[in-house]
Amino acid sequence: MNFLKAEWRKLAIINYEVDPKILAKYLPKGTELDFYNEKCYVSLVGFMFLNTRLLGVSVPFHRNFEEVNLRFYVKKKENDRWKRGVVFIKEIVPKSALSFVANTFYKENYITMPMKNEIHEKDGEVRVKYSWKDKNWHYIEITAENKALPMQADSEFEFITEHYFGFTKIGNRTSEYEVCHPQWEQYALEIDFKAMYGNDFEFLIAEKPISVMLAEGSNIEVRTKKNIMIKE
Repeated sequence: MNFLKAEWRKLAIINYEVDPKILAKYLPKGTELDFYNEKCYVSLVGFMFLNTRLLGVSVPFHRNFEEVNLRFYVKKKENDRWKRGVVFIKEIVPKSALSFVANTFYKENYITMPMKNEIHEKDGEVRVKYSWKDKNWHYIEITAENKALPMQADSEFEFITEHYFGFTKIGNRTSEYEVCHPQWEQYALEIDFKAMYGNDFEFLIAEKPISVMLAEGSNIEVRTKKNIMIKE
């Protein structure tokens, strides 16, 4: 059953290499960290939610909005098959009702902050900026050549974007949901970046990104979650 349908568009993705020990306490039971070329990644991702429908219903004033999240990458073995997914550290949205639904039904760590976006396409370039405010404004900004590149097999971009499950740590339990989307296309880009995300990830302020990406995005479907009982 589809819990949510929407479009994810203009995904600004900033990737860092992180010490796996930092992520250990956030790892849902039954999952393990997923590595790319022996590197452990954490990503700050900003994007637009567009044409959002919850259980098939379009909610007024909640169709189009920004989201910024910090996430890392995991995998879970099931019936001799690896499910590749993400775990969210924190997800920021501009409306409290969105946070309420996500935290109530999916037990995610959504918070509500004032947000704004700027998306401009001109003269062969695209500029994307997502901003959010606690005491101060923070932002992600990417300027890229407006030319899509094909997805390359086994590339870093494929690794970052082709994780189709979300896993959530809920005490000793793990919940799982599936996000369905086609492969996304990549842009070349430059970045001007500023953000803060809690004590464990404070190092990101001064850390140089291992890579920066801009994806056009696609339609997506989030399927109803299920709770997973993990045997000791």
